[in-house]
Amino acid sequence: MRIRWIRALGGLLLAAALLAATACGSAETVNLNALSHEAEKATDEAETLELATMKSSLKSLFVDEALFAEFERQTGIRINLQILPSEQVTAVLQTKLAVGEPPDLILYNLKTAAYELNLEKNFEILDEEPWAPRVRNRAALSYNGHIYGFHVSQDTGLQGVVYNKKIFRDLGLEVPRDYHELLAVCEKIKAAGIEPFFMPFKDAWAAHFWISSAFADYAKKNDPTLWDDLNAGKRGFADIAAFVDITQQQYDLFRKGYTNRNVLGDSYDMAVDKFIGHEAAMMTMGDWFIANVVKEDPSMELGLFPVPYAKNADLAISPLGGQLFIPKKSKHIGVAKRFLEFLATQEQAQRLVNQGLYISNLTDISTPRLPLYKQEIVDGFMEPGRTVMSAETNFLVDTGDIWKYLQELFAGGLTANELWKKWDKRFAHLMRERQMPGF
Repeated sequence: MRIRWIRALGGLLLAAALLAATACGSAETVNLNALSHEAEKATDEAETLELATMKSSLKSLFVDEALFAEFERQTGIRINLQILPSEQVTAVLQTKLAVGEPPDLILYNLKTAAYELNLEKNFEILDEEPWAPRVRNRAALSYNGHIYGFHVSQDTGLQGVVYNKKIFRDLGLEVPRDYHELLAVCEKIKAAGIEPFFMPFKDAWAAHFWISSAFADYAKKNDPTLWDDLNAGKRGFADIAAFVDITQQQYDLFRKGYTNRNVLGDSYDMAVDKFIGHEAAMMTMGDWFIANVVKEDPSMELGLFPVPYAKNADLAISPLGGQLFIPKKSKHIGVAKRFLEFLATQEQAQRLVNQGLYISNLTDISTPRLPLYKQEIVDGFMEPGRTVMSAETNFLVDTGDIWKYLQELFAGGLTANELWKKWDKRFAHLMRERQMPGF
């Protein structure tokens, strides 16, 4: 039954929570008491919390009808989803924040929120929340020393080339270690009647993983001052021959016929079915996609290898994604914080960690046995130190325009060199807006 969460009901709810905890002898007594105590403090009269997410994040474990139903059962407060188109999510949220009409919760990525949504200006600091002392790895949720996001996991996103192990095994293929080997693998897969690569570039954000991973490895191994020089205006992106070459490599996969034909018409939402149907063998993406596929079909055997732009590349790491943030101008900040407290209870947090097969980020929540694909990543890349932070972590401005320029490249409107010349102009403009030295 839907009710209003108002101060007058605080005492009744506290009593109800205590009675329920006593009746069942639950270990959740303290958590329920804490939640009910927050009810007494809440002044906002919310029947519904608005949670905004992009369409491509609907498989997040935080976006779950059963989870919402349990929260409503305990509090009487409903969660309403605002599903935003992936290609417009940044612009829509920027507008909502600017006019003071944001949703109560936003599912987003920490690093991109920092420069796309002005994290420090627009979002609540969560350092003093009841669950904060239980966080193992504060850095995974923090920006400039403060916790802004919420997640029960400390897994960083690992990105490269997701591949279907069964297809590789059936065709007698080895994981390619460089671009020449990749082309040979693609030719054999294509000859078997399977799309070597699925490129869902209708969603612009899905187009950048090849370059983001390869650029990061290139800079680490060949040009350690590269990012500092670019951010200081000492060099331009189009001046880096490797950037142009790496960008051309990705386009050549399409040009040579090793991808889906309708690259700019096919979306990320199609990818899970494409892999489950064994219609595609590879896609540049992250380990979160493997989790989504395995959730739909546990029999799927998928793995992840580094983008093979050059021999023996490292696996790229992107910042921990899919965190929940609370806008400062939310009309129901207190109730939004209650939802995070609910997620952090032992019962809910352990269920989420188990379901997501996460490395737990809460001290009293245990990490389950990791799935094979994740253990392989830990053993083959994380433990030996064969990882590198993805390129976008080194940018000081929003990189969304690069994604759009990649779409232009695949539409035939730009060459690889022209893409980076165009970005150089845009980058300089964005850096001047931020009054950065050198621009």
